[in-house]
Amino acid sequence: MPRRRLLATPLAAWERDGLKAALLKARLPADDVRDARVLFWRFETVEDIPVGFGGLEIHGSDALLRSLVTLPPLRQIGMGAAMVATLETEARARNCHAIYLLTASDAKFFGRLGYGPCARSDVPEAVRGSRQFAELCAPTAAAMVKRIG
Repeated sequence: MPRRRLLATPLAAWERDGLKAALLKARLPADDVRDARVLFWRFETVEDIPVGFGGLEIHGSDALLRSLVTLPPLRQIGMGAAMVATLETEARARNCHAIYLLTASDAKFFGRLGYGPCARSDVPEAVRGSRQFAELCAPTAAAMVKRIG
């Protein structure tokens, strides 16, 4: 599949309500979208078609990929993978060497993108201590990791 070209724009504080609505509709945690320490991006095609949102929390040389949501009309056509690739580039630019995530239902999707399962106890303490990891995601969500550097 050809790589999708997307524009990623850092999300302004006033846009976080739209992110929260999209996350809630996708049944994803949204209680901390106002936390300024969490970096969020809005994704759209080069033709200005809204695609979705995604975020990173940076913890030293590790990142937590979170809040990835593709808008319903654009699912299943490679947009999610393109958003993840863009977030990986952002994490590399911030000198991260590994990206962790939690997922309750998309382990196969992330597996196709090079993420592998890991024990929660193997996740660095700073990442485990994030609100997303410690409180918001279900304790049954699978932890995954991808080495990027």
